[in-house]
Amino acid sequence: MKDGNVDHITREPEQVKAFRDTWRDGIHSYLTYLRDRLTVARDLLTDSGSIFVQIGNENVHRIRAVLDEIFGEENSVATIVFKKTPALGGKYLDVINDTILYYAKSKENLKYRQLFMETEHDTYAFPMVQGESGERRRLSAAEKISFNTELGELFRTAGLTSQSGGEKSSFVVRFEGESLSPSRGSFWKTNEGGIRTLGRANRLLAVGNTLTYARFQRDFRARAFTAWWDDTIQSTFATQNIYVVQTYTKVVQRCLMMATDPGDLVLDPTCGSGTTAYVAEQWGRRWITIDTSRVALALARARIMGARYPYYLLSDSIDGQRKEAEVTHTTPSSHPTRGDIRHGFVYERVPHITLKSIANNAEIDVIWEKYEQRLAPLRGQLSVASGQKKTLEEWEIPREMPSNWSLTTQPLLTAFWEQRITRQKEIDASIAAKAEFEYLYDKPYDDKKKVRVAGPFTVESLSPHRVLTVGADDELVESGQCLVASEKKTDYKAQVTNHESPDFALMILENLKTAGVQQAHKEDKIIFTSLTPWPGDLVCAEGRYEENPSPQPSPQKGEGAKGEKRAAIFIGPEFGTVSRPDLVAAAREAGDAGFDVLITCAFNYDAHSSEFNKLGRIPVLKARMNADLHMADDLKNTGKGNLFVIFGEPDVEVVSGLWLVTKDGRMVAHYDSVKELSGLGSLEEINRVGRENLSQLKELSTGREIRADKPDSAGSGFSSSEHRGGSGEDGNRRISSESKRSERFVGRGGNIADSGGSSSGLAGSDNAGTIGRSSGDQQDARRTKALSAIKTLNPSDFPLSLTTSHYSQVTVHGVDVFHPNTGEVRSDGAEGIACWFIDTDYNEESFFVRHAYFLGANDPYKALKTTLKAEINEDAWATLNSDTSRPFDKPKTGRIAVKVINHLGDEVMKVFRVN
Repeated sequence: MKDGNVDHITREPEQVKAFRDTWRDGIHSYLTYLRDRLTVARDLLTDSGSIFVQIGNENVHRIRAVLDEIFGEENSVATIVFKKTPALGGKYLDVINDTILYYAKSKENLKYRQLFMETEHDTYAFPMVQGESGERRRLSAAEKISFNTELGELFRTAGLTSQSGGEKSSFVVRFEGESLSPSRGSFWKTNEGGIRTLGRANRLLAVGNTLTYARFQRDFRARAFTAWWDDTIQSTFATQNIYVVQTYTKVVQRCLMMATDPGDLVLDPTCGSGTTAYVAEQWGRRWITIDTSRVALALARARIMGARYPYYLLSDSIDGQRKEAEVTHTTPSSHPTRGDIRHGFVYERVPHITLKSIANNAEIDVIWEKYEQRLAPLRGQLSVASGQKKTLEEWEIPREMPSNWSLTTQPLLTAFWEQRITRQKEIDASIAAKAEFEYLYDKPYDDKKKVRVAGPFTVESLSPHRVLTVGADDELVESGQCLVASEKKTDYKAQVTNHESPDFALMILENLKTAGVQQAHKEDKIIFTSLTPWPGDLVCAEGRYEENPSPQPSPQKGEGAKGEKRAAIFIGPEFGTVSRPDLVAAAREAGDAGFDVLITCAFNYDAHSSEFNKLGRIPVLKARMNADLHMADDLKNTGKGNLFVIFGEPDVEVVSGLWLVTKDGRMVAHYDSVKELSGLGSLEEINRVGRENLSQLKELSTGREIRADKPDSAGSGFSSSEHRGGSGEDGNRRISSESKRSERFVGRGGNIADSGGSSSGLAGSDNAGTIGRSSGDQQDARRTKALSAIKTLNPSDFPLSLTTSHYSQVTVHGVDVFHPNTGEVRSDGAEGIACWFIDTDYNEESFFVRHAYFLGANDPYKALKTTLKAEINEDAWATLNSDTSRPFDKPKTGRIAVKVINHLGDEVMKVFRVN
C-alpha cells in the first residue's frame, strides 16, 4: 500500500474499513496500525524466527524506527535492497529499488541459511590460467573478454601469510631451488607439513621473493549473497502481476530460504495475491496468510490450487536415501524412513575447497609417494639421456623437448608427463572429495516423473462475525439495529457534496429504490413502486411492489390479476454481520405491522441466519449488498447494477443411518436400502443368504430393483416371508418404506436423529413442507446405488460377515428461489451451484473443508486436466463431481456444516445437528 493510494484496495467493506482506519490521520495512524501488528508478529515469532518487511523508499526510515523500537536495534540483521522493474521517465532521479528490513526476534538464536549464487567464468577476479599439463600464465586482455574453457582452469594467487602465528609457523621454505621466508612480523598460515602437502598438490607459486597460494575458481564456484540483490528485475512480458501490490516471487523465495527449513511455519499478515503462501507451498513450508480483502484471498486460493509444483526428494524417504548415497558416493542408509518433511530435502551442494582442507589432507601424501616410485626413475633416465650432470627436479623438466636433447628422450618425456598429469588428476579428485561443501538450499533434487499439487489447506474467515458497538454512555448497542430513515432530516446527496459522513441507512434506501432486488433469474427481480421511511425499531422502510399471482386473465378484472405487496425493509450495520436473532426480531416486528414480506439488506450474514427464512406467514428474503455501496463516490463504478442480490436457499438433504460394512471396513450400501431391495428382515439373514449363495442374493435384489412393492421376486427361489420369518410389516407383505428405516432432513438446517428415532426439524412453520421430500425418485436413486454396491461383493469378502456402522450422507438438490409474482418458493435444480463443501465435524467457530464437490456449469473435469496438464483418474474425479457426498462418520461435535457457492461466487452455509 503506497501512502493511502485508493487504487490499491478492493471494493469490500472489510478492506475499505481497514483502509479508512489505517489512513484516517495520515502517516500517524498508518504507523500506529503497523506498530500494533508488528508487536503481535514479534510475540508470535519463535526465538529463532525472523521478520521481513518490504517497504518503499518513501517510508523506509519511518518503519526502520518502528522496528528498532519493537525488536531492538541489536536485532537488526540487514537492510536488503533489491532491484525492481523501473517506471522510468520521472521528473527527477528514477528509483529502481525497494527495501526489505530484516529483523530477528533474537539475533543470537537466529536461524539463518546462507544462500549462494553460482558464478560464471570471472576472468577479472581470477586473471590467470593453468593448462592441463600444469603450465601457468596470465590471461591477455582479449582472453579476459572472451574466455575459452579449452585454455584451462582460472586461478589467482592468494596470500600464504598472516599476522598471527608462532614458532611452528615461522620457518624457511625451499621452493624450486629458492629459500623463502615470511616477511617480518608475518607467519605462514600452516605448518611445515601443510606447506609440504600444498607443494605436492601443486598449489604453491612464487611471485618474486613471495610464496603464494594458487586458488582456483573451481575451488568454490559460488559466492554468498549480500544485501544487494540486482538479479530480481521481473520481465513485464514473462510474468504479469495478478495483484496491484504483488511482490516478486524471487524476492519472497530468497527470504524464505534464508530464514526457514522445510516444515517450518510461515505467517504473512498481508496476503495480497498470495505470493508468500505460493512460495511456501512450493518449498514445503507450512503457511498462514491473512487479508482483509476477500478478493485477495480468492486470488490466492485460485493461484495455489491451480499451480503445479516440483516434487522434491525428501531426506527421510527411500528415494532420498538413494540420491544422497549417489551424491556422496557412499552406501545408501538403511535407517527406516517416515516421509517427515522436517528432515529436509536432498540438496545439491557445491565443494568449498580451502587452504586448510588441502594442507590437512593426508591422502595427498599417499598419492604423491605412490607416483614418486614411478616418476623418480623417469627423472633419472631423462637426466642421463639429456646429458645432465645431476638428476633433474620435477620443476626443471620441460613440457616440450628442447632442441638440444636427443630424440631418444622423447618417449621418456612423454611417459613422465603422462604420469605427472595422472597424479595431479588423482590428487585433485582427492581434494574435491575431502573438501567441505555448502548446501544449495534453493536447489533440492526433484523427481522429474512426478508433479505435485497443493496439499490440503482451508480458508478460514472471521466474517460473518459479531461486531459489538458501544454507545455514548458505554451502553452496548445491538449490531442489528439500523438508523430510522424517517428520523434523519439531512439530505444524503448534500452530505456527500459537503464531504460529511452520510446517513448509511438513507443512502441504502435511496439505492434500493433505484436498483431493486435481483435474484438468480432476471424475471424475478423485485422493483419497488414506492419506498418510504417507516418509524420502527428494526424495520426502517416500507417498500411496495406489484405481484401477478395468475398469468391467466381474470373474468372480473380482465387482464392478469394484479395486487400490491408490502415489504418491510431491514438494513444491517455498515460494518458487521446480521445474525439470526436480528432477523427473528425484525420478522416479528414486520408481522405485527401487517407486512407481507421482510427484505433484509446486509453485507454479511452469520451461519445460523441461513436457517431462518420464514416466521409464520412472513417470508424472509436475505439480500446481500454490493460492496460498492460501502464506498465513497470516488470508488463506486457500478452505476445502477446489481447492488442488492438474493442468493436463494440451497435445497439440502442429509440422511443419517446405518450402513453395511465388510470385514475389512469397506462400506457397501445403506442398510435399509438393502433390506428393502432383498426382502431380508435382518443383518443375520443377509449374511446367511450371502454365505449360502451370493448370486441368489444379487438376483433377489435385482428382482426387487424395479418393483420393490412385490412380495416375491421372480425367479429368485425365495419369498420375502421366508426371509422375514413371516408376513410383511403392513399386513400385505409390502417392503417397509425406507423413510421408516432412516431419518433425513431436507432443506433447512436442523436436527437429524439416528435410525429408529423420529424426524425432527427446526422451529418455524415452513419446515412441515420440507420433510419427506426425499421419497420417489430420490429413493429409487438410492436403491439403484445400493443394488450396484451389493454387486461389488466378491470372494475376498467371504466368509461374508457384514456389520453395520452409523454414517451420514448429504445431497444437494438445487437452490430455492423466491418468486415475487406468486409469493412461492421453488427449487431451481443443482445447475445453479458451482461447488459445495462439507465440514463433517463443525465446531461452530471455523469451517474446515473435509469434503469438496464440484458441479460446474461447463466441464470442470476438462478444466482440471488442462490446468494440471496431466490425466486425472476419472473414477476419483467422479467422487468429486457429484451432488451426493460420500458417506462419513457421525461428527464428534454433533454438527455438520454445508457450504454452497454459486457461479457468481456468492455463498451460503447451513448447519445441521446430528444426534
